[in-house]
Amino acid sequence: MSVKFYNDNADNFFNSTVNANMKGLYAEFEKYLKDRGEILDLGCGSGRDSKYFMSRGFQVTALDLSPKLAEKASKYIGQEVIVGDMKDLHFENKFLGIWACASLLHLTEKEIFMTLEKCHRALKQNGILYASFKYGENTYEKDGRSFTCFTENRFNNLVEGLNFNILQFFITEDVRPDRVGEKWINVIMRKI
Repeated sequence: MSVKFYNDNADNFFNSTVNANMKGLYAEFEKYLKDRGEILDLGCGSGRDSKYFMSRGFQVTALDLSPKLAEKASKYIGQEVIVGDMKDLHFENKFLGIWACASLLHLTEKEIFMTLEKCHRALKQNGILYASFKYGENTYEKDGRSFTCFTENRFNNLVEGLNFNILQFFITEDVRPDRVGEKWINVIMRKI
């Protein structure tokens, strides 16, 4: 299970991701957020993105399944990170945005669908959801982590009937120096 990887490698993962330059992705997400309010950082990892959104005046609820990463992220962002499973979200009409950067991809396709249903409930009307996945059609395991990859068509098929309006897809390269050439699909959706 992926959480074991993150518990066992918390220091290395924190150090390799906390300074990654995500400004381009933040800008794409923020252009759809019409005001300041509360954002859910779903699978917050190092807390890098939570810290950024807090610096921009957003209230952030940060959640991660790994107790070790949550502890490190809590210290980094200066507030408690909830240790919890994204598949068990119980928020209703709370967030103007949900940021799920490279987190949903560790679930199966069925679990992603069910989690997106819960994200829909957690968002306010017209709320914005950002998610990213490795680009491709495959599902695979590596180093004790599972990955569900998506293309535009595969993702469109997944979310059909979920009452989200897909605002944009865009492809990016991994920003970490040791991952040159690795492609990611990014999707931004609005709750309808």
